[in-house]
Amino acid sequence: MSRPARRTLKQLEASLRARLHRHLRNLGYSKLKDGTLQKPEISKESFRALHAQQRKARFDEEKVFVRNRLPELVGHFASGSEIRPEAIAPELELVASDSWQSDLFRLATLTWSVPVSQGYGRRMRFLVWDRSNSKLIGIIALGDPVFNLRVRDALIGWDVEARKERLVNIMDAYVLGAIPPYNALLGGKLVASLVRSLEVRNVFRTRYGLCRGIISKQEKNASLVMVTTSSALGRSAVYNRLVLDKVNYMESIGFTSGWGHFHIPDKLFSDMRSYLKRRRHAYSNNHQFGNGPNWRFRAVREVLSSIGVNPSLLLHGISREVFVSRLAKNAEAVLLGEAKRPNWSGLLSVDDVSEKAISRWIVPRAQRRPEFAQWNREMTRSLLERFSQGQVGAATDRADSSPLPTEFAAATNE
Repeated sequence: MSRPARRTLKQLEASLRARLHRHLRNLGYSKLKDGTLQKPEISKESFRALHAQQRKARFDEEKVFVRNRLPELVGHFASGSEIRPEAIAPELELVASDSWQSDLFRLATLTWSVPVSQGYGRRMRFLVWDRSNSKLIGIIALGDPVFNLRVRDALIGWDVEARKERLVNIMDAYVLGAIPPYNALLGGKLVASLVRSLEVRNVFRTRYGLCRGIISKQEKNASLVMVTTSSALGRSAVYNRLVLDKVNYMESIGFTSGWGHFHIPDKLFSDMRSYLKRRRHAYSNNHQFGNGPNWRFRAVREVLSSIGVNPSLLLHGISREVFVSRLAKNAEAVLLGEAKRPNWSGLLSVDDVSEKAISRWIVPRAQRRPEFAQWNREMTRSLLERFSQGQVGAATDRADSSPLPTEFAAATNE
């Protein structure tokens, strides 16, 4: 039996153009009279719709995992009746690869209404436990930051060489938040506050204190002095006003410009890479440690230009609010090379931060909104089982599909 004829580059380009236009029309893009594509209205609901294809692909990838691991791990999720707000006692557990804790972390990310990134390069993943009942409050994941981030770089004031030399001292919180029912108690604020803790700094020091620079490849004595994060859906209600005892645990520094590639699904991107390989282009395999998400953006932009599609399609228009958490008081001076030693004074332990956060947010919220107690662990099981069956309209994805208050609508990092 003869093999089918290999498609020419022109045929591949035509196929990619057709699939891309079809995909974007399904996301709500419309074609104008001049042939250009117009983006859908920008809102939180339309943003979730733009992620629908990503979520569908994630369903297909994870359904077997959910079916196999959920029965054993669902007991780690809390019912509201098991939570005494004033007794909550957070504890961080560093997650090791190929462990049951890693599987639990993976399950928890599936409750997010927006698909969660896997992170790049260096990674530190934490489960946030409640010692009072041995249930899971939320999750934290820190990874390598992107090399170019306009608002961060303007804040620090460094040039390209300084950034190459000292970016190693920054991490990005690419997953950060609480899961039901802790999210209804403003647990997202509690979890976000724990990024700025002695324990996080110490884990970084142990794992990456002596490491090789991402860009320079030189050995460096790294110190975690700053963590960045960004909202999932425009302006953040969780990270804003994250202040404890007059200390700013997260500071808003501006918004991204709305460029990105999240609306290009993995399967289509994989075929774009195959096309670049046919052209023997460097971006087809330029995803090693240190290239991070910028590589994917550059690869998609190269393909769009090559197949005759305006690269402005990567301007999706969703501006994310960017925040920084300074673990060192003199973070900017360290990053500029003006100070050699980070000033850790005032950096507190997880216990001390938690005590302040629980008093500031958790207990008052529980008194105002006792509905958190209505959440049952079986609701989490049901949510994840629907996920494994490919049902996009899960309870955490749409507030109006849930009989519970909107606090349970999504455990997102926004």
